[in-house]
Amino acid sequence: MKTLHLICAARPNFMKIAPLYHALKNENWCDVQIIHTGQHYDYQMSQTFFDDLGLPTPRYHLEIGSGTHAEQTAQTMMSYERLCLEKSRPDLVIVVGDVNATLACSVAAKKLHLKVAHLEAGLRSFDRTMPEEINRVITDSISDYHWTPSKDANENLLKEGLNPDQISFVGNIMIDTYCMMQPQIKEKKTYQRYEVEPQNYVILTLHRPTNVDSEQSLQNIFKKLSQIDFPIIFPAHPRTKKMLKTLKELPGNLKIIEPLGYLDFMSLVSNSAYVISDSGGIQEETTYLGIPCFTLRETTERPITITLGSNQLVTIGTLLDKLNQPKKGITPPLWDGNTAQRLKKIIQEII
Repeated sequence: MKTLHLICAARPNFMKIAPLYHALKNENWCDVQIIHTGQHYDYQMSQTFFDDLGLPTPRYHLEIGSGTHAEQTAQTMMSYERLCLEKSRPDLVIVVGDVNATLACSVAAKKLHLKVAHLEAGLRSFDRTMPEEINRVITDSISDYHWTPSKDANENLLKEGLNPDQISFVGNIMIDTYCMMQPQIKEKKTYQRYEVEPQNYVILTLHRPTNVDSEQSLQNIFKKLSQIDFPIIFPAHPRTKKMLKTLKELPGNLKIIEPLGYLDFMSLVSNSAYVISDSGGIQEETTYLGIPCFTLRETTERPITITLGSNQLVTIGTLLDKLNQPKKGITPPLWDGNTAQRLKKIIQEII
């Protein structure tokens, strides 16, 4: 039996490994082991997702915790290398997304001459001030297998000189998660908890340093948001919450709540009028749902959500004008809920 490591570290990762874990867990040819590095470690940012998504306790937990990018990356590399040498040497390491653990575990694995597959490979914002872009580029440069969510990702990898035989267009694993959990999401009706009506409220998420690490930037954002007629439900990321305490005044239409698990969050998103965010994954989920998304960033590593989907890039200055020009878009190819099944066949052929 072959050993597979599924690496996860932060909440975006949990949604990406869940469908693949469930597709592989009962196969007699592999032992699929979830390795949690611990970048997100408290209940609201981690365990609630495992509960919602039916994931077991991770086989191994590295307990890295928070720190600077360098600290997290270095500590994860050392801890994961030790795991592979002393406890579990995998036949294939599967890293997902673009967090620090994605980079750290892929580097540590390759230096041990292990095979590495990158799920969600080839995405590029072409903005190297984003730490995630560094993680994406380096991970793809050393991975053995590149599993892409969209055709533009294939094109990016080919332009970077990667072997076409190592690239597989598999579709969007995040959509598998939504399709898998859709019945439970529909049952939730989480909007009732916050005394709002479907399609009569906005979801806001903010966590990127350029938006939340400056008191002035955050104040400018909230000044614009105060002019929106809808109630705005804001699950506040821990780093954002710290900055909120420095602000003198918050918009009256803002409902600040704790971070939510997957089911509650997607219940709110799927019933919202639109979403304002600086996140990556939510651009994909809103595109699949046909819900307008306004991404408060200058670039996106998911351009297909703009060219085909419901997403638009906005600045503080253009936000209110763009809100009057929403779009629903169409669903991109292979965003169909079957990515995990395609991956299962590919993995079986590999190992």
